[in-house]
Amino acid sequence: MDLITQFLNDPTFWVMIAFVIFVGALARPISGAITAGLDKRADKIRAELEEAEKLREEAQDLLASYQRQQRDAVKEAEAIVEHAREEAERLTQQGRERLEAALERREKQAMDRIAQAEAAALEQVQAHTVDVAIGATRDFLADNLKGKQAEALIETAIKELPKKLH
Repeated sequence: MDLITQFLNDPTFWVMIAFVIFVGALARPISGAITAGLDKRADKIRAELEEAEKLREEAQDLLASYQRQQRDAVKEAEAIVEHAREEAERLTQQGRERLEAALERREKQAMDRIAQAEAAALEQVQAHTVDVAIGATRDFLADNLKGKQAEALIETAIKELPKKLH
């Protein structure tokens, strides 16, 4: 017992006990403060992680939306190109049809002009033929008919003239 009494009477022992009690008494509030600080830090980190996760999800949704818009734009562009192709084909076909119709009209006009020119040439030939025949007949009658035969022929021609003019 002597050893125990010696420890109990030693001031170093009591300082050590007081220090342990002091550290034990301070350990709880300090550990609580440290724990509370760490909990706050963990909550803050958790909130930042949740916010980062939300932002990532929003970014993925936005990316998916832009990808859909891009696909839709590509489809729309393809539809526009196809429509333009169809319109070009339609306009080309209309152009061909109009060109063919114009060529047909010009051909018909040319044929009409040729027919008119032929008719005019035929009339000129007939008129010239009639003029030549009349001239030849006049010369023949002037040379061969004299006197009463000529006068009778002229009177007959004058009488028949109104019938031939109608």
